[in-house]
Amino acid sequence: MSTVEKSGTFKLGDRAVKRLGYGAMQLAGKGVFGPPRDRNEAIAVLREAVESGVDHIDTSDFYGPYVTNEIIREALHPYRDDLVIVTKVGALRGADGSWNPAFSKEELTAAIHSNLKNLGLDVIEVVNLRAMFDVHGPAEGSLEAPLTVLAELQRKGLIRHIGLSNVTAKQVDDGRKITGIVCVQNQYNLANRGDDALIDKLAAENTAYVPFFPLGGFSPLQSSTLSEVATRLNATPLQVALAWLLKRGPNILLIPGTSSRGHLRENLAVADIELSREVMAQLDGIAAA
Repeated sequence: MSTVEKSGTFKLGDRAVKRLGYGAMQLAGKGVFGPPRDRNEAIAVLREAVESGVDHIDTSDFYGPYVTNEIIREALHPYRDDLVIVTKVGALRGADGSWNPAFSKEELTAAIHSNLKNLGLDVIEVVNLRAMFDVHGPAEGSLEAPLTVLAELQRKGLIRHIGLSNVTAKQVDDGRKITGIVCVQNQYNLANRGDDALIDKLAAENTAYVPFFPLGGFSPLQSSTLSEVATRLNATPLQVALAWLLKRGPNILLIPGTSSRGHLRENLAVADIELSREVMAQLDGIAAA
């Protein structure tokens, strides 16, 4: 059994995927803008991820913009039958690298066609609608209009499944009145535990939860407790943080990103890390500290 297989599986739409995936955001340049420093390494990272057993990749046309999708196509197309590619819509990048809402019917339709073209796909397995009421985190606001647009594109056969990103629990419930929601992608990690109740609710509903910034994002997690546990387990602090997420809930799908093959191997090795009940309790205390 490979390391990735040890992570187990969970349903994403109508596909069972391994819980250790790969997030492509870091394949773009600094600030998720422009080309990568080393395109050949970016291609090598993607190929090694898939060869190591990763069967779902998270991306978006607004990474770069367009950069990560074009690299994914160059590295992996034609795609393996078992590879699930998940993308996001709902934002556009400004010339200055800013993140701007793109919720109109025209913008969303153009985004779907752009993702299809740049990825070289006829249909996208999962499309997450990223709420942009607050670029820094979930904020209430109606998603009825953009979700209705995506549901229409789904009926036309361009999208198989729909998910939500950067959303509140109410928005998930409201979204389900419009269309099926197969996953929720929000910021969540050892130090940011605001979605604890939502994760448990989604687990009971057999719905995947995909934490972005699982290692803290642009401000990596730092904790003396995390460092102490990592030393005892002969692992890195960030490996322990990922292992905690795998243990936190059966419906959590991990998509740690990197532009380095060495770091990729470290990320995928977390499935081999065993966390006892006592260690989990110790790590759980980090958010409250």
